[in-house]
Amino acid sequence: MRETSTEASPLQQRVAREIVALVRRAGLTAGEHLRESHLAEQIGTSRSPVQAALRLLASEGVLQRDANRGYFLTKDAADWSDVAVRFSAQPDDPLYLEIAAARQSRELPDEVSEAELMRRFQVARSTLRKVLARIGREGWIEQRVGHGWCFLPMIDSTGAYEESYLFRQSIEPAGLLGPSFRVNPAELAALKREQERIATDGYLSMTPIELFEANSRFHETLAEWSGNRFILQSVRQVNRLRRLIEYRQASRRAPRQTQAAEHLEILRAIERQDPGQAASLMRAHLDGARRGKSQDQALFG
Repeated sequence: MRETSTEASPLQQRVAREIVALVRRAGLTAGEHLRESHLAEQIGTSRSPVQAALRLLASEGVLQRDANRGYFLTKDAADWSDVAVRFSAQPDDPLYLEIAAARQSRELPDEVSEAELMRRFQVARSTLRKVLARIGREGWIEQRVGHGWCFLPMIDSTGAYEESYLFRQSIEPAGLLGPSFRVNPAELAALKREQERIATDGYLSMTPIELFEANSRFHETLAEWSGNRFILQSVRQVNRLRRLIEYRQASRRAPRQTQAAEHLEILRAIERQDPGQAASLMRAHLDGARRGKSQDQALFG
């Protein structure tokens, strides 16, 4: 029986989408082997959802399973555009997105009970608690002592977006100048390849989710190189909150090409071991993005 994306769990769909992104980012060709253990390590999950996602992708015709050796590509990554779009149509757990949308539109108050949320979204307590636990890990809700939940600040207006960029302008350039900053050469090469692809034609062919994740990967990798755990934690947290907005928007593509070109300039400065120039470029890059977002009324209109 053919498995379909609508029958897969949100986790399986997310893992399948990340496998698609990995294949397209690496530019793999027909006949290449996908190793379950490597995928699980790259995505940060166990092998069980990876196996389910691989079956799902095989049902889409882009993979073929060899009973003894595992899964192999039947099409070049360049021909995976249709399946990438299909798996981007529902980028996350529907309940998670519904709660995020209701909170961003001020339909949910600052404090809520599980009973209220169960009635509103028509879900079982066990299902709701799994999503609330995830939201808690992401830092935009916390459980109150006794009972109930309290929402924390999130990016829910152009003003909040402005504040997030001003915060990033204060920490990301500082990370490039810190005494513990160390470059990983393999990661640097991978970032350059990805940003060069986006700047050339990827900004037209990649899905909005792929473009956003590439952007996040660039900033989080540089934050990791800073060697400062608090900078890395902060950049990751802001990116999680940005996803709530940008995953639901049809991203404009022209700015993505400009951003990729600016990312490449920053990487070249890092290659030249010129942290001062890299930090200056990063500050200007974030300021330009901030100005662009503050004028994008579609984000919150």
